[in-house]
Amino acid sequence: MIVAFSIQPTGEPSDPAIARRLTDDADSASVHDAVAAAVRIVRDSGLPHRTSSMFTEIEGEWDEVMDVVRRATDEAARYGSRVSLVLKADIRPGRTGELDGKIDRLQTAIDRLDES
Repeated sequence: MIVAFSIQPTGEPSDPAIARRLTDDADSASVHDAVAAAVRIVRDSGLPHRTSSMFTEIEGEWDEVMDVVRRATDEAARYGSRVSLVLKADIRPGRTGELDGKIDRLQTAIDRLDES
C-alpha cells in the first residue's frame, strides 16, 4: 500500500522542552520543525518514501506503514496541543514498487499523448 499523509500541529507545544526553545521572534505559524521531526521518523523507517511540499508518501505493508504514520504523528504532536492528520491510502495487495511504478506509468501515458 501507499499512504500519502500530512501532519499539522497547532497550539502551544505539548512538550515543555520544545516550548522552552521557542523565542519571541520565532515564526509561531510555521510547522517546519514539526514536519522535519515527522519526516525523520519516515526516513529512519527504511520504507520507500517521498516527501513533497504538502505530503509525505510511504509504501509498505499495512501494519508497518500505519506504525510509521502513528510514530510520525506522535513526534509532530510534541510541537502542538492538537494535531491534524490528512491521510490517503492506495491499498493494492500483492503490489510493490508502486511509489515509482505509478509515476513511470503516468510518464509513459504523457509520452504517448505527446507523440500523437
